[in-house]
Amino acid sequence: MSIVIRNGTVVNATGEYPADVLVEGERIAALAAPDSGLAQQWASGAERVIDAAGKYVVPGGIDGHTHMEMPFGGTFSADTFESGTTAAAWGGTTTIIDFAVQGKGTSLLSALDKWHSKADGNCAIDYGFHMIVSDVNDTSLKEMEACIDAGVNTFKMFMAYPGVFYATDGEILRAMQKARDTGSMIMMHAENGIAIDQLVAQALASGRTDPVQHGLTRPPELEGEATSRAITLAKVTGAPLYIVHLSAAHALDAVTQARDTGQNVFAETCPQYLFLSLDDLAKPDFEGAKYVASPPLRPKEHQAELWRGLRTNDLSLVSTDHCPFCFKDQKGLGRGDFSKIPNGMPGVEHRMDLLYQGVVKGEITLSRWVEVSSTTPARMFGLYPRKGVIAPGADADITVYDPTAEQTISAGSHHMNVDYSAYEGMRLTGKVSTVLSRGRIVVDDNAFHGAAGHGTFLKRDLSQYLV
Repeated sequence: MSIVIRNGTVVNATGEYPADVLVEGERIAALAAPDSGLAQQWASGAERVIDAAGKYVVPGGIDGHTHMEMPFGGTFSADTFESGTTAAAWGGTTTIIDFAVQGKGTSLLSALDKWHSKADGNCAIDYGFHMIVSDVNDTSLKEMEACIDAGVNTFKMFMAYPGVFYATDGEILRAMQKARDTGSMIMMHAENGIAIDQLVAQALASGRTDPVQHGLTRPPELEGEATSRAITLAKVTGAPLYIVHLSAAHALDAVTQARDTGQNVFAETCPQYLFLSLDDLAKPDFEGAKYVASPPLRPKEHQAELWRGLRTNDLSLVSTDHCPFCFKDQKGLGRGDFSKIPNGMPGVEHRMDLLYQGVVKGEITLSRWVEVSSTTPARMFGLYPRKGVIAPGADADITVYDPTAEQTISAGSHHMNVDYSAYEGMRLTGKVSTVLSRGRIVVDDNAFHGAAGHGTFLKRDLSQYLV
């Protein structure tokens, strides 16, 4: 199919400029200055012409951290790969990278097969996988090489959740040595789970059971300590390190110091840590359960530090950690015991819009918005220049964005398979107008035109940031 996008402002990580875009089949074929006359020629033979006057034409978003159909605490996250990728498309995201989960006593490759069986043929947009390594042994370390051959070259480990995902420092060290030797990367959930479990037990023993205790028993100092420890292990092994869902100034300080010395340390944050706070966890009548995620929401003063980190590139990108659980039937499992509230929040649909508020408020530039939401994820996870840029030869993953439109976030209008919104009633400036996924129009004029099965699995190359 031939599509021409006319009269818009193309925004890449390198800057913005007026240009018309020609899409042929699944790829971007060419860009032209609006007054060159080329676009008029293109339009005469195109099957569809999209007028983007007054709008931005940006590379489709890449959400590098999602959990569709994720098992947790005896239940599963509420979004399937079909519903979750459909919601992502509505929000201008055209690629997700989800996590295959190795259970204790199972193999990495069997976990990868299981997640392929969940996702393949069911996704509305393109997708890839990271691998959660919860059982470090000689076999799983060897299997990391087979995963890399299969296009999965990022391996997540946990310093939290003893008895479920937790890895000892020795196990982390061994996995980092394998990552160093193979050119792959360890992703770390950095919280001191041993200390946290003690604080949780003490809170419950003293009758403190409300959702806000989830935040109070996971203090930011324990995220900072674990982040520093992970960075030290990475330095000892010479391995690259990627800190997931960084939420606290303490952890950001550790990342900043490591990056200032030239260490290959990277970190993401998430919209919830930029816009929500411990006050939300403290909402009465169990409403705070909607905001239970790990790491937890922090006091508001951490938000300014995270925005600063995005401006200075000490925080490399923004993902969602999308892991939704319905309030009524799933979050309610923790009534009377906050430790049983399923950990996770919805967000895959609103990441691009929420980050654009940073542009509106002067926290980040327009090109930085594109960089942290699309271009850096593409480079970090081995997808660039196929993804993450408006340029000839790239996949035609394109979001046409209206910077003047206004919207109000609500569970009544979102497309995620969850019965609440963490941002209910929030008024936003900016809204997705049209979304193309590999040249197919999947969202246009407030209607969904995509389909399950359009999305393809992405075998990813190694990170392009490693030196």
